[in-house]
Amino acid sequence: MNKIRKGDVVVVLAGKDRGRQGTVLRRVGDERLLVEGVNRVKKHTRPNPMKGEVGGIVEKEAPIHVSNVALLNPSSKKGDRVGFRTLEDGRKVRFFKSNGELVDA
Repeated sequence: MNKIRKGDVVVVLAGKDRGRQGTVLRRVGDERLLVEGVNRVKKHTRPNPMKGEVGGIVEKEAPIHVSNVALLNPSSKKGDRVGFRTLEDGRKVRFFKSNGELVDA
C-alpha cells in the first residue's frame, strides 16, 4: 500500500519547485510521481505526418521522486509524514504523523 496515491495533494520538499503544491496525476513505477504543475520540462518533438503531429517545443510535467514530496495536511497547511493504522473494523487507513488525523476517512 502506497503512502502517496493518485489524487492526493502534495507539497514539493526539494528541487527547483520547492514549496509548490500540486495534485498527483499518476504513479510512474514504484518510486516516481507525476504531479500537476511541478517539474515542468521542455521537450523538443519532431513532426510526424503519419500520426498528424506537428513539431515544436512542448512543455510537460516530468516525474518526481516520491521522497521529494510530502502529503499536504489540510489542518496545518504544511507537508506531513504519513503512517498506517488498522481500525477496529479491519480497514487499513493512512494517518498524519503530526496530529494523528486520518487521511482517508
